[in-house]
Amino acid sequence: MLTKRIIPCLDVKDGRVVKGVRFEELRDAGSILDQSKYYNDELADELVFLDISASIESRKTTLQEVLKVSEQVFIPLTVGGGISSVARAREAFLHGADKVSVNTAAVKKPELISELAEKFGSQAVVVAVDVKRIEDHYEVFTHSGKQPTGIDAFEWAEKVTRLGAGEILLTSMDRDGTQSGYDNRCLKIISTSIGIPVIASGGAGTLEHLYEGFEHGRADAALAASIFHFRQHTIIEAKQYLNEKGISVRM
Repeated sequence: MLTKRIIPCLDVKDGRVVKGVRFEELRDAGSILDQSKYYNDELADELVFLDISASIESRKTTLQEVLKVSEQVFIPLTVGGGISSVARAREAFLHGADKVSVNTAAVKKPELISELAEKFGSQAVVVAVDVKRIEDHYEVFTHSGKQPTGIDAFEWAEKVTRLGAGEILLTSMDRDGTQSGYDNRCLKIISTSIGIPVIASGGAGTLEHLYEGFEHGRADAALAASIFHFRQHTIIEAKQYLNEKGISVRM
């Protein structure tokens, strides 16, 4: 049985970790390097850096921080934000990233997913999909959740799979930062309809929510921020809980 992964997410702005609610109302959540070292010691399976600022200067700061972290932290790093070309992806890898995450750029230019997969391998390409429930369907949003696309989330998930994505980072905008649990309905539909791993994101507030994401949402990995950043729970506690509930995790 494949083990399920626990992945802390560092939303980065102006060289600091921040956390918001539904992509708004950002508050400081600490030092990038300090948080990264903490998660390394806590046996996190991977670490995600998402540069949520649009400025070129901020991206440079983030890559410098990624390099510092990669020299001291020994878990896989996924870097996203501003990855709009093969050249920018290469820059992220040269700064220590193990995977890159694409979102807005992939919607604008879907063939970018194939270009990245051909150049670096599908295992290094994560497609971040930010979704919001609109009446009876789920719509993809871009530009840090600010721009509706009119694209159906389920159709987009199938398309990025065909284009060569290695996994999908699925974030519920409705649940993000609310600590009310993942949108397991959306998660399950996508997880069971495509052939690549799906990372649950948006809404984790309790250890039970992590369990539900795996058991009911059929996720391959659970990404969380608030629950870990502010030490509501530790990753070690989360893994012990999941292990006791019969979920296979790396201890």
